[in-house]
Formats: sequence, C-alpha cells, structure tokens
Amino acid sequence: MNLIKRNEDQWLPSVFDDLFKNDWLGGTSNVGNIGTRIPAVNIQETEDKFVVAVAAPGKTKEQLNIELENNVLTISSEEKEERESTDANERFTRKEFSYNNFRRDFSLPETVDNEKISAKYKDGVLEIEVPKKEEAKLQAKRMIEIN
Repeated sequence: MNLIKRNEDQWLPSVFDDLFKNDWLGGTSNVGNIGTRIPAVNIQETEDKFVVAVAAPGKTKEQLNIELENNVLTISSEEKEERESTDANERFTRKEFSYNNFRRDFSLPETVDNEKISAKYKDGVLEIEVPKKEEAKLQAKRMIEIN
C-alpha cells in the first residue's frame, strides 16, 4: 500500500489527475508525455571502458541518433507515423497519427577518450562503447620494495 499526501483544499482535481495521468500498464507516463517513453539503460564500467546499453526495441539504426557535445552524450530517437482508413461505403474516415520519441543525456567524465566512442545496434539494444584514456585505465598491481 502506498501513502499519498494530498492537498486537502484540492482533493478532487488531484484524484482526477491521478486517474488520467496513470499509465495502467505499469509505466510512469502521463497525459503531457504521451508518445514519450524513456528507454531502460544499463551502464557498465570495465578496466578500460564504459559500456552504455540502451533498450530500443522496434527501432532501426537510422531512427537512432547519438551526439557528443561538451562531454555530454545524447541518445535520441523520433518516430512519426500517420494512418488513414476509410470503409467501402465512405461512411466514415479515420485518420490516426502518433509520435514516439525519447532523449537521454549522460555527462561523461574527463577520463574518457571522446575520439574513440563507437556504437552498434543489434536485436533491439543500442550498445555504445566509451573508452577510457590511457592514463585513466586501472594500472596493474605491483609490489613496492621497502628500503
């Protein structure tokens, strides 16, 4: 059970806001964000790189954009679709359109090598490799002699 604090003076609009802003399929979208889905992202750090994996099923690599500006990595996509259907007797016409887009921004540390960033898209997952600069890589453990 979740407790929700409400403003006692405006309880009725709040109830209606919750009703219409709730994504009943378990998401967090609301009426103002219809068509916007924030994809899940996994970030993994290894000794020599970061790997950013973005879940983007149903997209093509042409629909995905990756930009780097001022050490900010931006991953985005925009998709527009329009459909029109008419019955045989011309009694009704229905035209539907949808927009599906997202944008994720990641601030990169100064330790990454911006010139060597690469990306690949396979099976609905966009994988971006962000290599570290040589001086930022973990050095092998060594023993220091005591004099």
